[in-house]
Amino acid sequence: MKQEVQRIQEEALAELSKTTSLEELQELKVKYLGKKGSLTAQLRKMGSLSPEERPIFGQIVNETRDLLEEAWARRTEELSKAALEKQLEEERIDISLPGVALPRGHQHPLTKVIEDIEDIFLGMGFTIAEGPEIESDYYNFEALNLPKDHPAREMQDSFYITDEILLRTQTSPVQIRAMEKLYPQLPVKIICPGKVYRKDDDATHSPMFHQVEGLVVDKGIRMSDLKGILLNFLRQMFGESREIRLRPSFFPFTEPSAEVDVSCMLCGGSGCRICKGTGWIEILGSGMVHPRVLEAGGYDSRELTGFAFGMGVERIAMLKYGIEDMRLLFENDLRFLEQF
Repeated sequence: MKQEVQRIQEEALAELSKTTSLEELQELKVKYLGKKGSLTAQLRKMGSLSPEERPIFGQIVNETRDLLEEAWARRTEELSKAALEKQLEEERIDISLPGVALPRGHQHPLTKVIEDIEDIFLGMGFTIAEGPEIESDYYNFEALNLPKDHPAREMQDSFYITDEILLRTQTSPVQIRAMEKLYPQLPVKIICPGKVYRKDDDATHSPMFHQVEGLVVDKGIRMSDLKGILLNFLRQMFGESREIRLRPSFFPFTEPSAEVDVSCMLCGGSGCRICKGTGWIEILGSGMVHPRVLEAGGYDSRELTGFAFGMGVERIAMLKYGIEDMRLLFENDLRFLEQF
């Protein structure tokens, strides 16, 4: 029986030296050291031995098992190392080759226009104010001289969360919040860029769009100051040859109010399809701040005056870049965006 154990050991070591993969190694281990393996089967023969022979034979079998397990561990390490080296060689990256160049992105046209607007007004001494997009009815309407029964609310039908909370329809609420925060500081000279929401959706309207509104409050502010600021802005945005005109209009939060037109960038005022033959393009709304709005912001309307204006960023972008459908600005079509 001792010779049989010796034969199993020699045979196992010989086969072990010929293995070339970890899978073969595992199969071989089961063949010799598994529950039904050749060496394990030798232990079942101990019942036929005398009590004196059993411990000696058991020691021989256990020593052989220990020797084979050590041999298997060494061979496992050798094959694992060889497999890793083969994988590294097959998956080797030649770092001397040039990399794959990724396409470089650029700013969205709306982002560019917003930053252009901000830069122009910052250059005129304005500061930037921001506020929440989810707004209360008070700040969005009532503090802007739009009580609950005011018919002008229908023009800004919006997305309500509750009866008193809605997605803001304009960035004007930021003007009230800014006056409350700055009071009694003078002058107040801010612009308020941001997203606004209304129930509109067609080629020239979107349920979500961007506005920039401006507010100036101080002693002795006049309509001529408003016109001068807007003329300077529009000339920097669209060219030094631009002219503007103010047409009487109505906004609940300003009195008097005016629509502002700019001379057509394409025809220079002679008339074309862009300006519908008039020579003028409507660009924004403006006016002198209503006394009730000043009072809501904490300022005394008997001593102070101010002006405000508001513009849609998408409209400025469409005019600046000759875009005819606003929806192109939100569809993320690279064929369109790559033009900018």
